[in-house]
Amino acid sequence: MSDVPALPGRSFFDQVGGHETFERLVREFYRGVADDPVLAPMYPPDDMEGAITRLTMFLEQYWGGPGTYSEQRGHPRLRMRHMPFKVNPDARDRWLAHMRVAVDSLALPPLDEQMLWDYLERAAHAMVNTFEE
Repeated sequence: MSDVPALPGRSFFDQVGGHETFERLVREFYRGVADDPVLAPMYPPDDMEGAITRLTMFLEQYWGGPGTYSEQRGHPRLRMRHMPFKVNPDARDRWLAHMRVAVDSLALPPLDEQMLWDYLERAAHAMVNTFEE
């Protein structure tokens, strides 16, 4: 699902530490989201673990890990899945701020960190579906 360069014979998923790395990333991200007045209401409070699991599976699959996300949920269809929510530039920037903290917490090698961040930044910009406040 990804055209991410990695060391020969290794996916980016494996190169950065596999499941443990992506789970740490997503859990740290959602620690910030849980207290964010704009983003928290977009997530069902009784299903934060579900949100953590879904984002972890998605990122793992994107970066060359198991295909569990598609097996359980079908095609990602990210823009469609986000349409019910008002994703404006403020929401995008808040999402990126929490994700920046999470990415920094991993202390990845600089090239790996930059590859991951570049994707996350592009994905966040692609999810904007309104410019209304």
